[in-house]
Amino acid sequence: MIRTPYAAAAVLAAAFFSQSAAAACYVVYGPDQDIVYRAPEPPVDMSYQIHQTLPLVAPGSTLVFSPDNHNCDLTVNKLPLASAEGAAGSVGSVGVGGRPARADRG
Repeated sequence: MIRTPYAAAAVLAAAFFSQSAAAACYVVYGPDQDIVYRAPEPPVDMSYQIHQTLPLVAPGSTLVFSPDNHNCDLTVNKLPLASAEGAAGSVGSVGVGGRPARADRG
């Protein structure tokens, strides 16, 4: 009966020190498969779904993230600043460029 608390404490300690699911490197490939972004920080707000935010920053691109940081120490950032500013606001309310759509004249 004395071993049960020690076993429970060991399991609890192992749970605290286990690896969490987190990416160590984010790479964005452009439509021509060139690397346009590579860094340990995500290029978009990861609290939203990627298909909502990535087209605002890099249209036609693909985001790949991995748990290892191989070649991620050399940061590449060729993303356009205007698109990144448009994506910084709320995802659904304002389009790229930071202005709402104009109404039709008629």
